[in-house]
Amino acid sequence: MSIAVDAMGGDHAPHVNVDAAVAASREFGIASLLVGSASRLEKLLAETGYSGSQIEIVDAPQVITMDDPATAAVRRKRNSSIRVAANCVRDGRAEGLVSAGHTGAAMVSAKMVIGTIEGVDRPALAAILPNLSGHCLLLDVGANPDAKTQHFKEFAVMGSIYAQLVFGKESPSVGLMSIGEEDTKGTDRTKEAFKIVKEAGLNFIGNVEGRDVFNGKVDVIVTDGLTGNVIPKVSEALWEMVREEIKRTLQASVGFLLSRSAFRSFKQRLDYSEYGGAPMLGVQGCVIICHGRSSAKAIKNAIRFAAEFSRQKLAQKIQSSIAELHSREASLVKA
Repeated sequence: MSIAVDAMGGDHAPHVNVDAAVAASREFGIASLLVGSASRLEKLLAETGYSGSQIEIVDAPQVITMDDPATAAVRRKRNSSIRVAANCVRDGRAEGLVSAGHTGAAMVSAKMVIGTIEGVDRPALAAILPNLSGHCLLLDVGANPDAKTQHFKEFAVMGSIYAQLVFGKESPSVGLMSIGEEDTKGTDRTKEAFKIVKEAGLNFIGNVEGRDVFNGKVDVIVTDGLTGNVIPKVSEALWEMVREEIKRTLQASVGFLLSRSAFRSFKQRLDYSEYGGAPMLGVQGCVIICHGRSSAKAIKNAIRFAAEFSRQKLAQKIQSSIAELHSREASLVKA
């Protein structure tokens, strides 16, 4: 099993990606394909002192920059690191892909090159957030800011399958983000989505509100990509503000010192590097999209999660669940 790593993607590429692949091999025994400028990658790999056989370098001389338009760049730069990494998954050389580069280009490559699961119209990005009972899964967090009503049902099914694997819960609870718990609250799109998600055969608990992201009420929260993208960013900024405010005065600083271990524990739960990145659910294979400023630790963990999801056949389980959903819907129409 190999995971293709977009070695030229990210604010600190390529060295953090090389360090991550080396760490993934040494700590987890996971093989990686480092995709990017072969000459640069060979030099960096040699500098790590790595002497194993689990890392292969795949030459890709082009790079998609943050200024490039995603779709046009993926089509035009066929030898870019993200495009070649996606080719590796499509052609069976790798079972997953990890990228901290151009998010749009990574999503386009996943959909256009690797392909979507049959029956999935819109793949979604999922993020794990800490809450009072452990964690919750939020999707979509950026792939579909203009999600249509029918897409919420797909998100709910895919999120439920993913939560089963990550949280170990047989029937994770699913909620729909809205402005009130009543099914009459929200936009026309949200109210219509409530009806179709309710019929998806999941452990659907109804509408949830912003506070429910962190109070432990629900395991999976479904929303559009615009709302979902804002929530984790606000959470991260809020934590930084609280931390700085606590340190601002001497009295608060003493309190901070006394409760340092608790704050350190919370920060670790909030730290995206613990999970590596956001999986793109609904595509063939496993695609993990990481934060642009990801560290070697974050990339290493993304490689680990990609390998684990591949081992547990996440894409196949999603495909099976989507097929069952469509079959059930077809039966209801005939009836």
